[in-house]
Amino acid sequence: MDLADLPGPARSPWIGPLCLAAPLVAALGLWAYAVSRTDTGTLGDFGLVGALPVAYWAGLALLTAGFWICVRDPRRRNRWPLAYTLGLLVMERATQALVYSTPLYAWAWKHDAVIEHLLSAGRLETTGGRLGDMAVYDQWPGFFAAQAALVRLTGVENSLAYMAWWPLLSSVLLLAPLMLIYRTFTQDRRLLWTALWLFCVANWVGQDYFSPQSLALALYLSVIAILLRRGERPVRGSRSRRLMWAVLLVPLIAALVISHQLTPVMLIVALAGLCLLRRYRDWLLPAVLLLVFLAWNLTASLPFLREAVPDMVRSFGDLRGNLETGYGSTPTGTGPVIVSWISRLLSAAVLLLAALGVWRRPALRHRARPLLLLAAVPLLMLVANDYGSEMIFRVLLFMLPGVCFFAAAALLPDVRPPAARPEAAGAPQPARGLRFAVLPGVALLALTAAFVPGYAGKDRLSHFPPQEVALVREVVEHAPRGSLVVAAHRNYPLAYDGYWRIGHYWFLDDSVDHVEEILRDPAGTLARDMAGVEPPGRAYFLLTQGQIANSEMNGMLTARQLRAIEESVAASPLFERVAGNGAGAVYELKRTEATG
Repeated sequence: MDLADLPGPARSPWIGPLCLAAPLVAALGLWAYAVSRTDTGTLGDFGLVGALPVAYWAGLALLTAGFWICVRDPRRRNRWPLAYTLGLLVMERATQALVYSTPLYAWAWKHDAVIEHLLSAGRLETTGGRLGDMAVYDQWPGFFAAQAALVRLTGVENSLAYMAWWPLLSSVLLLAPLMLIYRTFTQDRRLLWTALWLFCVANWVGQDYFSPQSLALALYLSVIAILLRRGERPVRGSRSRRLMWAVLLVPLIAALVISHQLTPVMLIVALAGLCLLRRYRDWLLPAVLLLVFLAWNLTASLPFLREAVPDMVRSFGDLRGNLETGYGSTPTGTGPVIVSWISRLLSAAVLLLAALGVWRRPALRHRARPLLLLAAVPLLMLVANDYGSEMIFRVLLFMLPGVCFFAAAALLPDVRPPAARPEAAGAPQPARGLRFAVLPGVALLALTAAFVPGYAGKDRLSHFPPQEVALVREVVEHAPRGSLVVAAHRNYPLAYDGYWRIGHYWFLDDSVDHVEEILRDPAGTLARDMAGVEPPGRAYFLLTQGQIANSEMNGMLTARQLRAIEESVAASPLFERVAGNGAGAVYELKRTEATG
């Protein structure tokens, strides 16, 4: 008897799952170790990137390699790519929540103040009045009302209790609609999960923080997913069915319209673009969306629009002006400049991969034309407005779902549309060889690593240590109604806390001439600016490290210039130091005949 005829040793059914689980478990173990060893006491110009130990990068590389080994075989079940994708989101979005003791981003703290006002006032105030410019948040209250209800329901003191974890939660919320969108155009699991992975690593823009736009993006993708999955060309006798779907989508559309200004406009443009394709030529849903949009904007948000429309008209068609960065938004210094270029290269690489995927996969290009259209139509918004020098970032964000799908197609061989029959074309096989396994894996690893500096490379200006929080809180809690807080910039925690009873003035938002006047005579000029406060209100000058970091890293005043302003105020008999610690200082304007 030939030995070759003897049966080989039985292979344990656990070997495969263990091999797939080992990289994931090891990567998360390295990540947990790195988080416990990360010191964020003194962040440099590269933000969190410079503070992360080697173990973090090793864990990220191991996670990416494990994902690629797992996903390159289309016969594997979805649970393993899902586990790796969730692991990626944890490493990307939960690291900051664990290594920092306070939430990031001054804008997130601002949104907490809006929720606090809603809870304390118990009603919306859609006109200026005592709220001034902050009344605009009561004109789009969807996100804030939902968060206020959540605070009441859970019994936490305020949204600060969970705000740091919002980026992880909002990112996870995007997975389901994205999966539905991608499954509309492919049954290839490799393409589906690689596109989702690329979306996670290409979304460095930072709009997943505690903000209305993070929730609005999930609502936007949900409407698009439902429309694409429904995706039938209207036929005779289907009017009642179309009407039913439009009615069912009204709650999602209404929630989107009352939560954010820009995202409904993006959705209108996207739906109108889809109507250009015969398969999705159904004008009922865009009409319903437009009706809800106009109903809200011509009633509740009309006070804001009255003031904003002239600026919108002036910027419409000014493509060059809409793409330019304004004063205070130009990266300055070695770290910010390098981080900015890494982010640009990451976006450029994904866009180039998408172009390659469109060119190499004609069958997929034909099948997924709606995704190609959805990736292109946001570019029209660049003509409309600059959106505070942020429009280019918002356009990139709305392009990503379609762009990442075709970028994933460029990394994978034999991508089949759902219409392809395995018995006719042959089921796709695992990617092997240098061209289809090694090089795409290396490219995926490079893109994944590039996300970290793009997302966390500016944490020096986004992170506020507990000392800075405590200092600002002391000012806000003890300031009488009608007081004024003057600071260089709004980039500090609790900057808007109590905005319904305390005024704020940030002199770097003022004209360049006035800033130069402050530099020539800091104490005298600031005293005149602060002299109009009526008793019992008080006037405070506040300077913190968050303001210094933002001003220095965005090309405004240097740390030396801001310190010179503080020294002038400290030496002036017009001011008195009332609080301070290692993160900043507070000076109160004395009441004299000279100051009124």
